[in-house]
Amino acid sequence: MDSNAWDTRYANAPGLVWSAEPNRFVVEELAGLTPGAALDVAAGEGRNAVWLAERGWRVTAVDFSPVAVERGRELAALRGVDVDWQVADATAYGPEPGSLDVVLISYLHLPADDLRSVLATARAALRPGGVVVVVGHDRANLTGGTGGPQDPAILLTPEEVVAGLDGLSIRRAETARRPVSTADGTSVDALDTVVVAART
Repeated sequence: MDSNAWDTRYANAPGLVWSAEPNRFVVEELAGLTPGAALDVAAGEGRNAVWLAERGWRVTAVDFSPVAVERGRELAALRGVDVDWQVADATAYGPEPGSLDVVLISYLHLPADDLRSVLATARAALRPGGVVVVVGHDRANLTGGTGGPQDPAILLTPEEVVAGLDGLSIRRAETARRPVSTADGTSVDALDTVVVAART
């Protein structure tokens, strides 16, 4: 979907489209790190950016949907934290090289060439010791999980993400299960790609 379609989706939702709580894998990987400068790419309504800011991170949150960014501002104000919100396309946004301690790419689904470009930008933006965290719907989710995009061309695999982070030290690369609650109160699993890589 383009930014106009996302604007419509966010604008027509009665509340947050996504939970206000951070993604479970983001919490697993970043909760224990010393706060520094972080970039949340395709931040949506800001659940991960706000969670990081609450823990002392200096966060820039980027999304191409102005409606999502405005919702993120509202969430940050409600929670009493500062986040630098920017309306920009993830494929064109360029942070200063070597300026960030964390780059978070969460559920950004793009054609392969665009994803490689975003990963290369993230890799270049890291300071020594900095970490890239990539989380997204895994291609295996089409047959073994629930929800998410149904176009295999934009779904992730750990191998493809790792290939786009060449030169970094890979700390985690897997297809992970994420429990999802259904309307009838049961739980089913979604399958997510989770990759964590560091500049040593």
